[in-house]
Amino acid sequence: AFARVGAGIQMTPNAMKVLRGLGLEERLRAVAFEPQKGLNRDYDTGKVTNELPLGEGSEERFGAPYLLMHRGDLHRGLEDLVPAASVHLTRKLARYEQDAQGVTLHFTDGSSARADVLIGADGVHSVVREQMLGPEKPRFTGRVAYRTTFPASLMGGVRLPAARTKWWGPDRHIVIYYVTRNADEVYFVTSQPEGVEWMTPESWSSKGKLEELRAAFAAFHPEVQAVLAACPEVYKWALLERDALRTWVDGRVALLGDACHPMTPYMAQGAASALEDSVILARSLAQADAADPASVHQALVRYEAVRKPRASAIQGTSRENTWMRQATDPMWVYGHDVWQEPLPQRSEEHTSELQ
Repeated sequence: AFARVGAGIQMTPNAMKVLRGLGLEERLRAVAFEPQKGLNRDYDTGKVTNELPLGEGSEERFGAPYLLMHRGDLHRGLEDLVPAASVHLTRKLARYEQDAQGVTLHFTDGSSARADVLIGADGVHSVVREQMLGPEKPRFTGRVAYRTTFPASLMGGVRLPAARTKWWGPDRHIVIYYVTRNADEVYFVTSQPEGVEWMTPESWSSKGKLEELRAAFAAFHPEVQAVLAACPEVYKWALLERDALRTWVDGRVALLGDACHPMTPYMAQGAASALEDSVILARSLAQADAADPASVHQALVRYEAVRKPRASAIQGTSRENTWMRQATDPMWVYGHDVWQEPLPQRSEEHTSELQ
């Protein structure tokens, strides 16, 4: 089912350009919070180390707004763009087979489906990637994250600034912002070291312990303490990473998003990169002849060749976890418009053969 599971998401200007092209901008503006600035602050004193003007300044500088929202609201908007008959729930992929004419998907319930192309957008634990490239566990980064949303009314009248604020500690951080236009729902996400390897499937519902979270951030500023004190429950998940893959494409099968370039959440570009992937993929496939295996394969190869350099650069920068802490020019990320990105007819950057 699609459910409004508790997590916020930052739709940076490059991601909003994708959503604008899909016709979702006004719908999301009606429910999302638009911060007036992005603040980076020292964990204890609250000193601002970097401030990024947003609000109207985001549109002027980057060509699109910067919106903070609940993931469920984003998912609902995307779901409504897709014909209901195209969404099939309670299906889990077991394996796929392909031939020159298409791909057969085999599901764990014994059913199957046939398609011209298979896109593995199935996350860091991708079944499609594992069949394509072999089994490989993602690496545990040694860090975990806690996150949740909760009603702002629980903060007893304490108001947060109209900003997306990242509080930087020596070895941990917390990001806090509103996720609704009315500023009546608060979200936070942390990153901190974990003494032992703590692994969980990619899940939104693994609970964490509030007392452990509060102890981990006991030295942080009173504004952070107010948020953590009001929080009624929290979810916990492991931060995982992989090295760049040698290929995203196998014949009529391709990978997208976290399945091929999982990244730490430190730039808020994981979902944005997947959205950008989708535009280049769609533009590439629009030029292909579904009846011609070579044409389909070349479209997928073109998609990879265009997307891999940028996704890899963002993946590497995010891993460093220094983004925006000090004065930073984010134009190369936020100013990008994937709808306008040049799309070559052929790529010389990918040499895999049609299977």
